[in-house]
Parts: sequence; C-alpha cells; structure tokens
Amino acid sequence: MAGEPHRPPPRWRSQQLVGGVEGTYARALYRAAGFTREDLQRPLVAIANSWNDFTPGHIHLRELADHVRAGIREAGGTPVEFNTVAPCDGIAQGVGMHSILPLRDLIAASVELMVQAHRFDGLVCLCTCDKIVPGMLMAAARLDLPTVFVTGGVMPPYRAADGTQRVTSDVKEALGAFTAGRIDAAQLQDFEATACTTCGGCNMMGTAITMGCVTEALGFTLPGNATMEATSSELRRLARAAGTVVMELVRQDLRARRFLTSGSLTNAVRVALAIGGSSNLLLHLPAIAAEVGLELPLTWFDRISRETPLLARFKPASPYTITDFHRAGGVGVLLSELDRGGLLERSCPALPATTIGARAAACLRPLDPASASSAGGSGTFEVIRPFAAPLAPEGGLAILFGSLAPRGAVVKQSGVVPEMWVHSGPARVVDSEEAVRELFYRDQVRPGDVLVVRYEGPVGGPGMRELSIPAALLVGRGLGHTVAMVTDGRYSGATRGPCIGHVAPEAAQGGPLAIVQDGDLIHIDIPNRRLDLGLSEAEIARRLAHWTPPPPKPRPGFLSLYAQMVGGADAGARWGFPQR
Repeated sequence: MAGEPHRPPPRWRSQQLVGGVEGTYARALYRAAGFTREDLQRPLVAIANSWNDFTPGHIHLRELADHVRAGIREAGGTPVEFNTVAPCDGIAQGVGMHSILPLRDLIAASVELMVQAHRFDGLVCLCTCDKIVPGMLMAAARLDLPTVFVTGGVMPPYRAADGTQRVTSDVKEALGAFTAGRIDAAQLQDFEATACTTCGGCNMMGTAITMGCVTEALGFTLPGNATMEATSSELRRLARAAGTVVMELVRQDLRARRFLTSGSLTNAVRVALAIGGSSNLLLHLPAIAAEVGLELPLTWFDRISRETPLLARFKPASPYTITDFHRAGGVGVLLSELDRGGLLERSCPALPATTIGARAAACLRPLDPASASSAGGSGTFEVIRPFAAPLAPEGGLAILFGSLAPRGAVVKQSGVVPEMWVHSGPARVVDSEEAVRELFYRDQVRPGDVLVVRYEGPVGGPGMRELSIPAALLVGRGLGHTVAMVTDGRYSGATRGPCIGHVAPEAAQGGPLAIVQDGDLIHIDIPNRRLDLGLSEAEIARRLAHWTPPPPKPRPGFLSLYAQMVGGADAGARWGFPQR
C-alpha cells in the first residue's frame, strides 16, 4: 500500500502491536515517550524491575537496570522497563505480614499481564527478595518467552569489634536476648545500627538467597549471580552481560520453560537442600512447577532431602555469611560437589549457551583439600564441604507426617540442635502470632513446652504469616535446646531452632491442629519424619466432630478474597486454587 510505514519482517512478537499501518496508534504513543521509529523496529525487551526507594533489597535496582538496558541496546534491542511491587518481609513483620505471601501471586500476575498486554519479545527479570524472585519465576513460566534473571546481590556483612560478622538475622536474635535480659538496651541499639550495612538482600540463608541460588541452579542467571555483593562491580558487569544474553535468546527463540524441566527443578532443590536453604522453598517451588504442569509433592522433597547431603550452613545456623559462600565459589562449587556425587542432572541448560554440567565442571575443586590452590585455600573446604565429607548425610529440610499433620509439615532440620530432633512435650496453645509473643514477653514459656500457634495458615491468617520474630525470641532467649514450636503458619527462611511450620491441613480448614488443647502431649521425631498428637484416633475424631470453625477474621479488601481462593500450604499456597 502506498505510503504504508516500513514493516520489518514479522519476526518479532511486538510487531503485532507496533508494525504496519495497524501499529500507527501504538507507535504514536511510544514516540510520545521518546522512542524512535528505529527503536520500534528492533525487538522490544522488557525489564521487569522491582526497584523501590525503601527496601534494601531493591533500592539499587534502578541503577542496575541501566546496565541491563545498555547491554540490550548494544546487542541490537530496545529496552522497555516497567516496575512491579517489592515487599520486604522484615519490615512487614507482625500485622503487615498478612499481605506478604499474597503479593507473590500478584507480582506474578503483574509481570505476566504487562508483558502480554504489550507483546514484548523478551524479558529480563530484575529482582532480589523473598516473594519477588518466585513471583517472577511464576510469571516467566507462564509467559514462556526468552528470559534472563538478574538477582540483586547480597548486603555486605558488618564486622563487629570482636571480629564476628553481623547480618539481619542477628538483629532478631538480639531482640530475643534483650527481652530475656541477656543484653542491655545499648547493645540492642548497636545491633540495630550496624547489622544492615547498605543495599542488597539479607546476607544470611533466608528465602531471598535461597531463591537466588535456586534461580542460578535452574540456569536462569549468569554464573555467580546469586551470591555477589550488591555493591560490587562484578554484579554491574553481569547485569550488562545479561542484556546481551537475552538478545541472543530472542534471536534464537530460546524460551523460559527450557529451564523449568523436571531435571532442572531437581537440580535446584538439591542445591537448596545442600546449603540448608529456606523452608519457604516448599511453598515456592511447587507453585512454580505447577505453572509448567509439574507436581512436586512434599514426599518428593523429602526423598530428595534424604538423598542429598548437607554441604554448607550459613548464618544464623553457622558463623559463615553468604559473602563467605561467594568467596568459596558459591553455587558453582556447590554444583560441582553434587556432580562429584552423581546427583546432578548434567544436561540441563544454563546461561549463556551452556549446561549445568559444564558449569559444574568449570568449578571443580581438587579432591584433597590440602591440595587446594592458594587462591581458594583450605577455607573453601570449610565453607563448602566436599561431597565425601558432608556436614550431615541429609539435606537441610525434612517433611514430617503424622496424626497432627496428615498432609505434612516442614522443619529446617539443619537448624535444629541434635537434642531436639526427638522431643515430646505438653502443648501450649495460642491462636495467633501476637499471643505467642506475649507468652515470651511475660516469661510464660517453660523448658519442654511445645508451643502450638494455629489459625495462621493461608486461609486462617489469612496470608500464612511468617513467625520470624517468635522463632528468634525462642532462640534468643536460650530456649532453642528445650522448647519446640508448631504452626500452620510459616517461618523466615533464616529461622533456626525446633520450629515446625506449614502444618497441613491448617486449623482453619479443620486440620487436627484445631483441636489441640493445653497439656496434650505432642511427639516430634525428625529422623523418623513424625509429628503426632498423643491422643487416640478415636479421641481425635471425637474432638474434630465437635469442632466449630472460628468466625473469619475481619479482613477487608483483597485479603478477604485471598482467603476464599488460596490453596493449601502443602501444594504451594497458590492463589486461585482453593483447598478442597
């Protein structure tokens, strides 16, 4: 047609909107934002950025995005950046926590719908923290476009005058020590003022770093990304390289789901288990896998954990930080040790244009720690243990079943002291996080107790709050060797101590947790994977028959809708897939 604007070959998806005569209106709007006609003839690559100006994990991502943009432009693409929300689990502790897990599914939807509405050709996910990384992984799985992840790195640790390193989790445990009178107000203030040093994800083995390591183990990031410090120049170079890599994926039409196969997910879970990763993994991985039609039941996680040795342990379960992990070789060395043990699916793809097996081979250490080079030193073998000499024969997480958890419960066994692997004690029952905090503050918790915190699940909360502060109070008050806590809520990825979460079915849905009474014996047996209520089946059935659900908590707005539409914790607490 005479006068028709030049139409590039219909190779790029974005041309559905900006190509030809039909694209005139869309081009006019883009040009109002400063784009040229030449820009719009190139592949349009979205940068989904979780920048904001108040959470440490995200305050630096606007600058990091500039490096991604430069890489995309250098490789012949046009970067198109948009933002999504980025909550901070730490800031939202307590009443704000109801909204945090629901945001994972909203982040997934926001990225998915923005990219689909504008028909972008590729995607770079720029993200850091607990719910943002899994939310963007869910979106990437739905979109199945050429996709690269750039995780935002970790906060450098603070080195105290006594030489110890401080990170975020130390603040929570200091709070417990203060309430028990073990440190004074000035010491608590010192922790508050020093432990969080600058931008970046929390420098501990919490959910943020766990999901970063999972993303790297899936092959979705460039090597080393998960454990780099947020302030480092290497992270900025990696961000620029990610921009060029995504353009290569766009040109070859290599899509996201190739990184989300059964083998890739198995590799990722093994990495998380080998480093004592977050129990929240068991919410996020099933939700991600479900987006590609795969089911990851809790029994599968437990089988993998029994097969996978614990090769590393980090704060708060050891003195080592994630920065120490990075200096020891990070995820690459961990992969090489798993490969040495024959536990790696080597053929799974990894960026850029390689395989997970090749990444592992590139990071292989000598068999004998004494022969380590001076560049690595024997310290690398202290931080990441050889496969043949693990910290423990099993991975960091265990799944418990029994009369108190018919559909399962989760414990971070790598953070539990051996004397609490088997424990029986009387129940102290409360119906909220606030109530269990009061037990601690009033010094009403006794050695041997099993604290039962119920109605904090996905429906009952609603939102499945993270009981991070109660768990830290338990350990900080010196009770981690004698007191256990059981809940249908969840814990921080960095929780340590005998804290069992994700009990399913949850109390609000008529799970046995709902009928526990003060003084009932609860039996915990981590080696045999049991969580039982010391009552007969007949008595449990009798109590359940007489149980009346409590009235729904008055939660106006989205949380009310969320409670009606959320699935169980044992299946990833996916919104839109309610429990049956």
